[in-house]
Amino acid sequence: MPPFVGEIIGTAMLLLLGNGVVANVVLKQTKGASSGWIVITMGWGMAVFVSVFMVGPFSGAHINPAVTVGLAVAGKFPWADVPAYLLAQFIGAALGAALVWLHYRPHFPVTDDADAKLAVFCTGPAIRNASANFASELIGTFVLVFAVLYLATPEVGLGALDALPVGFVVLAIGLSLGGTTGYAINPARDLSPRFMHFLLPIPGKRDSDWDYAWIPVLGPLAGATLAALAYRMLL
Repeated sequence: MPPFVGEIIGTAMLLLLGNGVVANVVLKQTKGASSGWIVITMGWGMAVFVSVFMVGPFSGAHINPAVTVGLAVAGKFPWADVPAYLLAQFIGAALGAALVWLHYRPHFPVTDDADAKLAVFCTGPAIRNASANFASELIGTFVLVFAVLYLATPEVGLGALDALPVGFVVLAIGLSLGGTTGYAINPARDLSPRFMHFLLPIPGKRDSDWDYAWIPVLGPLAGATLAALAYRMLL
C-alpha cells in the first residue's frame, strides 16, 4: 500500500471510529446516548489503536499533521514528504467524517441540540477563552508528539506494535487534559470534519463555529513543534 493511500485510510478510520463514538454518545435515540465522557475517551483511544495498527506498516501511521510536522522538525521524517502526508490526512479526515454522518444519519433529525450535532464533527471549548484554549491544545499535543517521538523509528514513523502504546497516550490525554477543549490535538481531525459539517445536509444544524477553528489547527502545530525541539535538546 502506498504511504499516501495508507494515510488516507488510517485517518479516515480514525475519524470514523473517533467521531463515531461522539455521535453514539451525543445524538438522540442511539444505543449509547448520554453514556458520557469516559466512553468518548475510550472510543478515541481505541480509534487511534485500530488506525495505527492498520496502516503503521505502510505509512508509519502519522494520521495527524501535528505528528508529521513534529517528526519532520525532530529530523525523523523528510520535509519533502510532509505536503503529501498532510494532504492525505485532510482527505482521510473528511472521508471519515462523511462516513459518520452516513452511519448516524437517522439520528440527526431527532436530535434537537445543534451544538451536539456540531460536536459530532469537530471540537469546541468548555469555556471560551482563546489564549487558554490555545494553551490546552498546545499542551495536549506536546504530550502526544513527545511520546510518539520516543516510539517512532527514523525511517517513517510508527509500526503496528506501537498501536497500543499510542492509543493509551491518547486515552490519557483525553482523561486528564481533554475536558477544556475536547482535545483535538490533530488539525485534520478538526478542520476537515468542520468543513463536512458546513457542507452536509444536516437538519437543524448551527454555524460551524469558524471563529474558533484556528485554535485546533495552530495550537496542535505549535505543541508538536515545541515537543520536537524539546526532544532534540534532550538527545
